[in-house]
Amino acid sequence: MLDRNSLPKQPSWLLSYWNVGVLLHCAVLLFMLESYFYWLKLKSAYIEESIIETLFWLGCVLFAFSHIFLVIMDAWSRFQNYKRIKDHLYLHGFTPKLARHYSGSKCQRNAVLVAANELGLQKQVKNYYNKLGIKWFHFIPQFMIRDPLFLFKRYFWSRTFMEKYYEPRFNFRNLGHTFDKNIVYNAYREESV
Repeated sequence: MLDRNSLPKQPSWLLSYWNVGVLLHCAVLLFMLESYFYWLKLKSAYIEESIIETLFWLGCVLFAFSHIFLVIMDAWSRFQNYKRIKDHLYLHGFTPKLARHYSGSKCQRNAVLVAANELGLQKQVKNYYNKLGIKWFHFIPQFMIRDPLFLFKRYFWSRTFMEKYYEPRFNFRNLGHTFDKNIVYNAYREESV
């Protein structure tokens, strides 16, 4: 249960951004190194005037380089999820419906876990994911297994890379360790106006 009167110390948004997308940020670094490696191979093949090899390495460079931007967009989308999740957890506490909605991929589950950890609810989320049978090594998103043609579906692109900006309702760092009991009431009141 969330105790709004004693929130854990809140990290900076930059640390939260790193924690939410740590796997994705590491992937960006790997794709940068991979792009550089393929670039060197492309340059070598071009100098040797081998057209087949040049085309092959050009394809590899384009593949790796484009993934840098896709992974950056994915990390940004997971951060938008994290902000939405954190607001929801703060207002309503842990709900299985929320955790199930974001259980499809390792990155989305990580966004839930980071938000829950920052509010002191990580144990409940971990227990729920354990009940679902989700393990730490389940990296491949479930939708990829269910729908092999996911690349051609709108839901994949909109939910993975183009999540809309979410403005958080609360500044958790300013809330500190005390909570004004009227904040939640006022937040709902402003929505209804």
